[in-house]
Amino acid sequence: MALGRKVNKNRTQIRWKVLGIFVLFIFSLIVVFPSYANKGVDWVNSSANLGLPRLPESGFNLGLDLQGGAHLVYQADVSQVKDSERGESVEGVRDVIERRVRGGLGVAEPLVQTTKVGNDYRIIIELPGIEDISQAIGMIGETPVLEFKTENNVPPRDLTVEEQKELDDFNSVAQTKIDSALKDLKNGKAFEEVVAEYSEDEHSKVNGGNLGFITEALYPEIYNWSVSHQDGETSDAIKSFRGLNIIKRISERDGTKQVSSAHLLLCYRGATGCDEPLYSKKEAKERLEQIKTEITPENFTDWVKEYSTEPGAADRGGDLGWFGEGDMVPEFEEAVWVMANGTISDIVETDFGYHLIYKKDERVNKEYEVARVYLETKEATDILPPTEEWKRTELSGKQLERAEVTEDMQTGQIQVNLNFDKEGSDLFAQMTENNVGRPIAIFLDGTPISIPVVNEPILSGSAVISGGFNIEEARLLSQRLNSGALPVPVELISQQKVDATLGLDSLKKSFYAGIVGLMLVIGFMILYYRLPGLISVVALAVYVMLNLALYKLLGVTLTLSGMAGFILSVGMAVDANVLVFERLKEELKSGKSLKTAVEEAFVRAWTSIRDGNITTLISCVLLVWFGSGFVQGFAVTLAIGVLLSMFTAVIITRTFMRFVFAWFKDEGNFLFLGHKK
Repeated sequence: MALGRKVNKNRTQIRWKVLGIFVLFIFSLIVVFPSYANKGVDWVNSSANLGLPRLPESGFNLGLDLQGGAHLVYQADVSQVKDSERGESVEGVRDVIERRVRGGLGVAEPLVQTTKVGNDYRIIIELPGIEDISQAIGMIGETPVLEFKTENNVPPRDLTVEEQKELDDFNSVAQTKIDSALKDLKNGKAFEEVVAEYSEDEHSKVNGGNLGFITEALYPEIYNWSVSHQDGETSDAIKSFRGLNIIKRISERDGTKQVSSAHLLLCYRGATGCDEPLYSKKEAKERLEQIKTEITPENFTDWVKEYSTEPGAADRGGDLGWFGEGDMVPEFEEAVWVMANGTISDIVETDFGYHLIYKKDERVNKEYEVARVYLETKEATDILPPTEEWKRTELSGKQLERAEVTEDMQTGQIQVNLNFDKEGSDLFAQMTENNVGRPIAIFLDGTPISIPVVNEPILSGSAVISGGFNIEEARLLSQRLNSGALPVPVELISQQKVDATLGLDSLKKSFYAGIVGLMLVIGFMILYYRLPGLISVVALAVYVMLNLALYKLLGVTLTLSGMAGFILSVGMAVDANVLVFERLKEELKSGKSLKTAVEEAFVRAWTSIRDGNITTLISCVLLVWFGSGFVQGFAVTLAIGVLLSMFTAVIITRTFMRFVFAWFKDEGNFLFLGHKK
């Protein structure tokens, strides 16, 4: 009774497997031929009024060689790139565009290549299956060009004699007035009276020229003079931005307390701004406790560079610069304000993770109350304004290493952190040094997205775009920059729809060739192996439908080379069955029962099937890795087919044979194997 129950149980399992294969086959048929499925849906809806949804009807994605597509030509603007680096920069553009237009599984097989026409560098793109040119351009997507620009203070041309005379006369008048004001002050005239007579700053003039307490960021030239002079002293003429000044220092006071510190941050899963967590909360704290036992002020920077999860920490060494009260989150400030200079804190937890804080120094900023006499001067751009407000610099997306979404620890504002390479770091440092107190505009695709004012030189090689983003906008911007901050701008100069290079006739011939080859294989398997051959044909039909269904579901684009890979994989699927059937013959000749022979055949043939298919897959990997375009398409379709053929040969054919052969007795096996004992 126990044996009978086991046999019945095994038989039931086989029946369920056969049913599962049948359901999988029907599902594949629906995916491959949705129009026929929709006819059934329409019939059911009209008969029973169930309102079943129709399936989306779409054909296979065909490559440019079979169905035509779009042909686009872009021209690269390399005017700002050194001659020796132009070729490499254009290749960088090609790589970015190819990544964007490559389809599912890398088998959309776009053709993206560069060419040089005279002194012009161009990128030629062929996109299969695109009829609408605007759709083709949309597939490429936006081509973000990241640029850093400074204020344009260069006129579009040299001033004429008359224009130069106008400029010189205006500034000469200003110089004469400032000299007269200085003379009056030396003769004992009150500063307020001189302000009332000469100053052109209408806002301060009504208060005797008083500007109040100033900081270095707003008036760097005036502040620097005030540092080295005493209350009540007046200056000679000081040149500032667009003007001449006579300064009187009135008083001095302590400003805000500031702290200079660095920190080592370990974020954890769930912490604010921790997009790629390395630790759980418990693991982060345990790791930081270990670090705390070895870290010192002398090696603090080295530990930060190795372990800190803060974006850009490796470049800045965790340095936070000088900051005042209210600039950091409360937990951070509560710890740093009470620390002694040159010490490292215990572990501090904030919303961003766990911190170790190294307090470097502390200072109280001085503020100076000053008054001034101001005379306006002009520059060449006041006479002849530049055609553009901003001028390009050498710093662009070419020097960008990575963009990351971060959150400002001081304000909580979502921002995008940019990390530059060595060349970009040097350019950015020089740019900020030359523009303290002035704005620098960050442009993306020709549109300013952030125009910060430089308060002090930034030497860390890290910039921040803070454009009032929400988290999704910042992530989108970061992805766009990482996937394609083009080394140079590109301009679309040609767009056209092209016909298929091989045409519909080639497609039909390829299809007919595949059908004929398949029928010959089917005929051979049935004639030579009889019933097992017929079973392999049924398994082969399931294999073909599964393959085609996967092509649709995965968005594979079929080209002639891809179809060749598919047809070759069909042969390999049959080859696996041949190995099993030949082994089955050997087992039966050795006198084993039919059931035992079937099981042994699959077990003993498996190693040959496995090894043959693995070597083919290794070849496919190498073709995808080192090949391009059509070669990759062939390799990917072949790899998909090989993996499926292993499934159909070992699972589907085996299940069918177990199911069918249970109806035959051992002595009847010669009727379908074509051999005699």
